[in-house]
Amino acid sequence: MNTIKDQNRAIWRVRLVSALRTVIACSIVGCTTLYGPAPLRRVLTYPSVSYVTAILIVSEATLGDTLRGFCQALYATVQVLFPSWLSLWIIGPARFTRELAAVAVAISTFVVALPESTPLLTKRLAFGQMVIVYVGTVVHGSSTGSFMHPIHVASSTTLGALASVLAVLLPFPRLAYREVRKACRLYAENASQRLSLVVEAISAQHTSTTHDLIAQQKYLSQTGLKLVQTVNNNLGGMVWESPQIIFLKPNCAGLGEKLQDMEIPIREMERALSSCTLFPVDMIDEEFKELLQSLKLQIRLKLEHDKCFVPFDATTAPEVKGDALEKPLWMPKTNIKMPENLPALFLLYCMEFLLNGSPSAGKIEDNPTKKTEESNKSKSDDQRVRSCVFLRSPSSQSLIFALKCSVSLGLSVLFGLMYNTENGYWSGLTIAIGFVTGREATFIVANARAQGTAMGSIYGVLCSFIFQRVYDLRFLPLLPWIVFTSFLIHSRTYGQAGAFSAAIGALLILGRKGYGAPSDFAIARLTEATIGLICFILVELLLNPARAATLAKAELSESIGLLRECMENIILRPHQKNMSGSRKLREKQHQLKYHVDKLQHFISEAQMEPNFWFMPFQSASYGKLLGLLSRLVNLLHFVVYQIEFTSEISQRLESSSENLLQNMNDDLELLKDTVSSSLKQLEAATSTRSLQVLKEGLQTEKICCDLEMGKSPNKQTFRSPDRDEGVKGILSSFLQHLEEVIDKIYTWEGTEKLKSQMVLCLTGIGYCIHSLATEIMEIEKEVKDLQ
Repeated sequence: MNTIKDQNRAIWRVRLVSALRTVIACSIVGCTTLYGPAPLRRVLTYPSVSYVTAILIVSEATLGDTLRGFCQALYATVQVLFPSWLSLWIIGPARFTRELAAVAVAISTFVVALPESTPLLTKRLAFGQMVIVYVGTVVHGSSTGSFMHPIHVASSTTLGALASVLAVLLPFPRLAYREVRKACRLYAENASQRLSLVVEAISAQHTSTTHDLIAQQKYLSQTGLKLVQTVNNNLGGMVWESPQIIFLKPNCAGLGEKLQDMEIPIREMERALSSCTLFPVDMIDEEFKELLQSLKLQIRLKLEHDKCFVPFDATTAPEVKGDALEKPLWMPKTNIKMPENLPALFLLYCMEFLLNGSPSAGKIEDNPTKKTEESNKSKSDDQRVRSCVFLRSPSSQSLIFALKCSVSLGLSVLFGLMYNTENGYWSGLTIAIGFVTGREATFIVANARAQGTAMGSIYGVLCSFIFQRVYDLRFLPLLPWIVFTSFLIHSRTYGQAGAFSAAIGALLILGRKGYGAPSDFAIARLTEATIGLICFILVELLLNPARAATLAKAELSESIGLLRECMENIILRPHQKNMSGSRKLREKQHQLKYHVDKLQHFISEAQMEPNFWFMPFQSASYGKLLGLLSRLVNLLHFVVYQIEFTSEISQRLESSSENLLQNMNDDLELLKDTVSSSLKQLEAATSTRSLQVLKEGLQTEKICCDLEMGKSPNKQTFRSPDRDEGVKGILSSFLQHLEEVIDKIYTWEGTEKLKSQMVLCLTGIGYCIHSLATEIMEIEKEVKDLQ
């Protein structure tokens, strides 16, 4: 309980410091534009741009993030400044009509949004500046200076960027390097605690004790994932703080991946522990417990090394004595009972994985030919990338994004100026600073922006009424409001979109002068913001008509298809040609992971989108399917290493291993045939085309369906008792042949260390194959519930 309180207190403290930095940045902008020297105030004529720039850059940013944001703001200014000078000089401010301004915004937006290499923050700031430049030209007419008007917008943007940098430096800089270092240390402690709980739980004598330890692990697992995410989020800022890291410490760029590679074995150890049904585990004797304790201490020493010196600072690793390297890890005294003892053996395999990395034959005996092939392949890949980087055409996603931004802003500016010329800025500016490159929950985001704008405007009007007699002090109530909106960023209801809108809504009323009555301005801005949001929603629906629920179903079908291909590429052969199969399996596993990540994104979006006249989204079933697929991705991650190791080492031990592995491979082929046929049915059932095919079949009378008898054509029987029993029988035969192989291994020639690793690797394969088949049967059950 104290740990939870300490963590909540630390989170609150970090968010409060970030909120105060946002207060400092907005205070710098406000004091400069309201009370600064008159010549400076004449240049900074658009404080709204300064506030927007400061909030977009400084919110929860480190020094590196802020420096990057500052450079991106300057890049956005350059992208807007020169084209706007040219357009104003050619057309002339007096001839700029509402329609022409909308067209200019649309064209300029498309040009800026199209390149994929341009950062998103640069695009957002450039969109906002375009709206201010061209709408301001319409508002001021012939009195607009063709040269100075864009300069005023650019100066206001630069002020916001400078205020952000100063805010991060005061009173002391928040360095991304420190954040990464702190997260690495906390993760090392977290991993060490989880490892201790796993060892203690697997050695427990009572089931109730194990369940209590598993409950503690679940909380620590969530914390570990957050720490890995923190590292990944701050790596970019760290490079901006110390650019030499790219050259002197190139490994730091992959630090997040290294932590993720450490997280996968620990997480699978926890899941293997959860799969144990009875405690104490039969095979765990005192010798096995001592081995677990020894491995735990060695891993903790390795984690302590990472904790003290941070992985990318470490130039040396803890040395291991030669005797320890040659000593066999573990040798069974009696026959291993399957599958009861597989989780414990897999736990041992994962601890070896954590201690020494992925087991591979190359670590025991170097293969120069393989290294040369990999080196040549990497060189050719690098040459291919360098030759194609400048010839790549825009992708369809970037074209859709550019078109969406262009049409949305063009219509928003047009209708905003038609409704109210003087306040026509806000319809376009409201949506300009919130575009994202991918999909988002359109209605939820628009609703959050509308509510945030309304809250901020009402707060500004109320504070203006309260401080109407002390006009110069009305900036003070902005300070607590900015703190409040900084915490509002982490709200599920409002998020970043609603929080930014709420902050800007109050800043535009309390942080400026000369816009008229606050209540009239608030009503006009709310109306303009609504116009912009309506245009944004309509264009989004036209360009992305597919619902997130539909895309989640399609992505589920794609993931199941890739899972089937992964299963088909699992082959146990002691031949060199099996290496190409393992590479193909690795590629398919990476593809499956990519699509499972996309499925997670679509599920999150579908859970937030309104149902309207559609059926409610089955979030519970999709959540279970996502968890099952994520675990299958992790299991396949181990299977790749296990197959590569087994295929190569089995040749060195004895030629008779081919016959023994062939028996296991025959069982595996039977299992793959059974599972693949089931996955094909699941893939077809979850496909978005299945309903269309079904209707066509009904029209051509190829599918008979008696609706009066209550038989649904969309109801398919994916599972049957015979199939389940068949899978269990195949698994039983597979594990029996595995026992035979393990019994024979210790009679072969070779080092005890090598044979011990072979046993662990084979038992790891047994656990992974058994778990894969079990999880696939669970997927069948969940997909059946979706129909």
